[in-house]
Amino acid sequence: QVQLVESGGGSVQVGGSLRLSCAASGDIYRGYCMGWFRQAPGKEREGIAGIYSIGGRTYVADSVKERFTVSQDKDKNTLYLQMNNLDPEDTALYYCAARASAAWWCSGVPLPRNMNYWGQGTQVTVSS
Repeated sequence: QVQLVESGGGSVQVGGSLRLSCAASGDIYRGYCMGWFRQAPGKEREGIAGIYSIGGRTYVADSVKERFTVSQDKDKNTLYLQMNNLDPEDTALYYCAARASAAWWCSGVPLPRNMNYWGQGTQVTVSS
């Protein structure tokens, strides 16, 4: 079992930046595939970024890779999503999620249906 708590969302204007955090607790000494996801009103949840908890190779969706960066601080058991040059299209509820896995399984941005543990989400609103 792992518990995930997101923070760092808020309201920003076009071109602004936010850094989302996801604090993990529980069974965290195992290897986990971690990911950031978002869901805008009326749209399906989509994967944005992925990272393996041991080793830390990162993956970011093509749609945001020029602006978003995923990272982790293992000492703090925290996952981050740095979002720059935000656009109103980025307005969504952002989630982090995890699934216990081997490193080979965590290759690429994970699919929402494959993740087992979810945080409650943090809202990001970008206004023009």
